[in-house]
Amino acid sequence: MKIGIYPPEQQVKELFDGGNIVVQKPIGFPHQDSVVRRVGPLFYWGWGYTKTEGGVGLHPHQGFEIMSYVLHGKLIHGDTLGTESVVGAGGAQVMQTGSGVSHRERSIGPDAEAFQIWLEPDLNAAVLQEPTYADYRHEDFPSASPAPGVSAKTVLGDGSPIQLVTDAKMWDVAIEPGAAFARTFPPAIRGRHSRSAATAPGRRRAVRRRSAAETSACSTRRTAAERSSGRRAARRCGSSSSSCRCA
Repeated sequence: MKIGIYPPEQQVKELFDGGNIVVQKPIGFPHQDSVVRRVGPLFYWGWGYTKTEGGVGLHPHQGFEIMSYVLHGKLIHGDTLGTESVVGAGGAQVMQTGSGVSHRERSIGPDAEAFQIWLEPDLNAAVLQEPTYADYRHEDFPSASPAPGVSAKTVLGDGSPIQLVTDAKMWDVAIEPGAAFARTFPPAIRGRHSRSAATAPGRRRAVRRRSAAETSACSTRRTAAERSSGRRAARRCGSSSSSCRCA
């Protein structure tokens, strides 16, 4: 397996709400100078950090399936469908934006963190559908302990309450120091597409596939001081092997 580390300097960084929200993008938008650009249907992946509180006002989306996955703190969502929603750590907010919807979002700390992930379905078909919104708590997702010191939570995939049009799978994996985790990919996927990974140091790693957007997030313990440093690295790996390992 070949592994390349892309430091924060090679990722896109944006500030919102007067700098109250820092967004670092392992996968930026096509027009941005990001070292990694879309991986199959995985169109965008951003990590947002808010020291105390910050928000983004009403803005529109269309076609994409957009998930905000909360790592720490709370995320408040409101939209033109009439939704008012608050989700805490381990929860997810999912918009299937269809023919179009506008939403606003607000992060509440201290040290709030969230991933925002955009998946691209067939946009010609998606824009003909009515937009929808749903939210999920940490307890809604199935989890297991596949190895000592490891807990694996299925965010997207078999058993998850989230149902998307895009073919995507995602796991949130917590690993204690000294433990290890390996993910074996199905034979139907293995060997046809390269693997890549975006890593948030000391917190979580995301392993993605070019076609089915298979994603595994691996995490270890991190202090509040490390969370507030606002620096994240990205990792990209390629391998002919049938499994990816986090340790």
